Amino acid sequence: MENQLTSQHKGKFPLFMNRQHHALTKEGVAYIISKYANIARNQTNILPQRVKPHMLRHSKAMHLLQAGVNLIYIRDFLGHTDVKTTEIYARADSETKRKAIENAYPDLIDSNLPDWSKDQALLSWLSGLK
Repeated sequence: MENQLTSQHKGKFPLFMNRQHHALTKEGVAYIISKYANIARNQTNILPQRVKPHMLRHSKAMHLLQAGVNLIYIRDFLGHTDVKTTEIYARADSETKRKAIENAYPDLIDSNLPDWSKDQALLSWLSGLK
């Protein structure tokens, strides 16, 4: 019964609307993100040339994974039907892999490593990699 009610009203009460008070389309979302990414790009040089809505979705999934949220919950949040689709994020998460290796082999970590975060030439070079 609840599912029937939901399907009856689906699309009638959009969460986000455009100027004409219609449901915001994926193209409208892409336009808004692109507009504000261009403004932000004038303030900083770390944004990629093209910022797409899926990048925000991917970032949210990665942040949830790095925070230790179970893949099943991330799957539900993203609306995936199969957890195998969500596992792509788990395979891509090098930060979590690094932490797991550090925890497994604490003697491998040298506490006297240089602080590379202040090396602008290195950061520029890394930012240029695609």
